Amino acid sequence: MSLKPKSNWELLKNGMFGENTIFRMAISLCPSIAVTNGLKNGVALGVSVVFVQTMVNITVSAMRKFIHPKIRIPIFMLVIAGYVTIIDMLMATYARQVYKEIGLYIQIIVAFASIFARAEVFASKNKVIPSFFDGFGMGIGFLLAMIVISFFRELLGKGELWGMSLVSGNPLLIMILPAGGFLAVGLLMGFFNWIDMKFYGGKGASGV
Repeated sequence: MSLKPKSNWELLKNGMFGENTIFRMAISLCPSIAVTNGLKNGVALGVSVVFVQTMVNITVSAMRKFIHPKIRIPIFMLVIAGYVTIIDMLMATYARQVYKEIGLYIQIIVAFASIFARAEVFASKNKVIPSFFDGFGMGIGFLLAMIVISFFRELLGKGELWGMSLVSGNPLLIMILPAGGFLAVGLLMGFFNWIDMKFYGGKGASGV
């Protein structure tokens, strides 16, 4: 894992492609399967992760000189829980319909390994600006994965996008079931890995 790419742009690319949470790192897969049967739900979870990941990185970086190494883990978890609470309350207030469907998964963002990992391996060792780009890139990478997976699952499984009917006929109902979710993630993961090997020699689109 490369912790200090050459530029902020490389940090963004690394989060979006080189170390994409779903397609490259294969972590946080359970919520990605649970909420991506609809594009609206996938986007909502993805945006929430972008906010939490970015703010946690900024906060941990800003506090890094004041956090004693022996208590860093509970401090990191407290910071993550604080921002998850903020986004949870905002969604419960302003996006009630979506929150009814994915509220549980918003709350368990606190346990996402990707968020804690970036706080530990990057934000706690780097300045605020690089940490912002690292967190934002990782969050956007997760959001892009949610959009791609949700797009195919809702279109193929329901013949809809964002709740609007687009395709008539018999949809592939398996695509909105958990088995279809794992199938979609597996195929897309394989596709992105094939692109990586063919065009980037296994180094990821970021080249780091």
